[in-house]
Formats: sequence, structure tokens, C-alpha cells
Amino acid sequence: MGKLIETLESWDHSLFKFLNGFHNSFTDEVMLVITEKYTWIPLYAFLLYALIRFGKAKPLFILLGIILLITIADQTASGLLKPWVERLRPCYEPSLEGIVNLVGACGGRFGFASSHAANTMALACFCYLQLNTRFNWIWLLFVWAVLVGYSRIYLGVHYPGDVLTGMFIGLVSGIGIHKLLSSTQLQRSNG
Repeated sequence: MGKLIETLESWDHSLFKFLNGFHNSFTDEVMLVITEKYTWIPLYAFLLYALIRFGKAKPLFILLGIILLITIADQTASGLLKPWVERLRPCYEPSLEGIVNLVGACGGRFGFASSHAANTMALACFCYLQLNTRFNWIWLLFVWAVLVGYSRIYLGVHYPGDVLTGMFIGLVSGIGIHKLLSSTQLQRSNG
């Protein structure tokens, strides 16, 4: 098992070096904007409106679902996995010193799993499942979540494995909360 983990870690480091290596001043600025959660406030406001107006569950349960969704995704990544696994972020990894293209601040010491990836994928998945019959473009939220995840690798603060694990947490959270809200007592009545 130890050899498998070493191999996976080696692949993760190699892929990180490759994905983190595409830098120029313009893209650095773009990725800083993409990773900033306040950038997306207009999107969040629109999604909240759309979920309340057109979501498959009653508005109160949509709001409670979103709170639960983000709490589960964020706390699984940051509150549970980061302190338990204690995997250093690439920007703190001694073996990568001088190799990491760090743009902006490094963040907390540990990076497994990415909260940005977990939260954006959870929201993308939940919104897709709630709104896919109303908006045929809603699948683009998955592109947004992947772009935010990549920005974390580009900026030098997460390995690809951190991001993929965060996205998995987000998918499971989004599907779980959607299923919870899909119970008959919480559904919107069509009458």
C-alpha cells in the first residue's frame, strides 16, 4: 500500500509541476480573479434567485439545503481532511522549493483537500440537479467549477489530487443534498 501511495504522490507532483508551469503576467491576474470568491457574488446571487424561483424544492428548503451543502463540502475538506491528512501545500513543500510558481499568498499550511474545489463543485452539482429542466446551459457551472479548481493548481496552492478530491466531495455533497430535498414532503407542488 505504501508503494501505491508513493506512486500516486509522485504522479501528483509531476502533474502539478506541468499544470503550474504555464505562467505569464496576464494569466496570473486572471487566475487571481477566478480564485477570489467575491468575484462570483453576481453569479451566486443569480443562482440563489433561480433556485428559489425555479428550483425543484420549496424555497425555505432550498435555502437550508444550500447552507447544509456548503457546510458539508467545506467542513469535510477543511475541517476534517486538512488537519487529519496534514499534506503540505505545494508552496510549503521543501522538495518543490524554487519550482512552484506561487501567485499571491500560499494560504494555510495544509491543502488536502481543496475547499474551493469542494464548494464550487457542490454548488455546480446541486444547481444542475435543481435547475437542469429549466435552464439548458446550467451544465456550464461544471466548467466554472473545473476552472476554479485549476486556478488553485495554477496559483501554486494545491496539487491536482487535492482539487480532484475536493471536486469528489462536492459532487457527493451536491447529489446528497439534492436527494434529501427530493423527498416528497419537501418538493414544490405543481398545483
